Amino acid sequence: MQEMYEKYKRLLFKLAYQLTGSVSDAEDAVQDVFLKLYDVPPEKLGEPKAYLCKMVTNRCRDLQKTARKKREQYFGEWLPEPLFNTDDDSMESSVVRDDLLSYGMLVLLEKLTPSERVVFVLREALSFEYHEIAKLIEKSEVNCRKLLSRASAKLGISSDEEVHSDEATQEMVHDFIVALKHGNLDQIVSMLDQNVVLVSDGGGKVSAVVDPIETRNNVAEFLFGPVRQASMVEGISQIEISQINGQPALILRSNEGIHTVGMLHIENNLIRNIYLIRNPDKLKHVGV
Repeated sequence: MQEMYEKYKRLLFKLAYQLTGSVSDAEDAVQDVFLKLYDVPPEKLGEPKAYLCKMVTNRCRDLQKTARKKREQYFGEWLPEPLFNTDDDSMESSVVRDDLLSYGMLVLLEKLTPSERVVFVLREALSFEYHEIAKLIEKSEVNCRKLLSRASAKLGISSDEEVHSDEATQEMVHDFIVALKHGNLDQIVSMLDQNVVLVSDGGGKVSAVVDPIETRNNVAEFLFGPVRQASMVEGISQIEISQINGQPALILRSNEGIHTVGMLHIENNLIRNIYLIRNPDKLKHVGV
């Protein structure tokens, strides 16, 4: 059992994390599955990877039902929990496409129904064949293909979208920080897409914008108004770049610890989305 846990835990965690958008729920799902595994007859584990993925998927569906009710009562915008990068990746987890672990993709996955999300993650992130997915979620292959098609349409996935390397993204994040620190409004405006959207999640526990802020001018004004003022009032002592969800991200620290995680979604060399995660409950897994 321990050997199986070590072999598959990272793969199962990434699957659960993409299905729930919650580090805590993903950890709980994996732990619950391995506890239940003690009661599973050995003959059912002929294909442990598929069986474990099915168990995790079913557990995540249960968690999603509970989460949906909580989010209906959530104050302001809900954003996924950011995930601090680790080097604890096995060969099994290396099949997961890095771009599908990006924070922007996690936000987009919230648009999908539970069935669409499962099929999309299993097919696009974990490279499962359609017959494997059909067996796992107990639907026909034709139905699975339709679910993937609907999911892709909702996500607006396009092959024309320019892919950015970590180096290019890190340089842009660095320039973004410098421009904010120096109060260079013109530079910030030049980095923003005309239809940029800024979303902030405080969960009702700390100050955050309740509704998304849209358009280049409005986002720039917000960054140089409330954000800079809050930074001074709340004692931001350090702004740095760290790897979060497989991409460079902004980390704002106060004397009390991590204050805000800022994720930038870049398309065609412009910042298309800015996500500010401020809810302290969602920053517990980011690091120290």
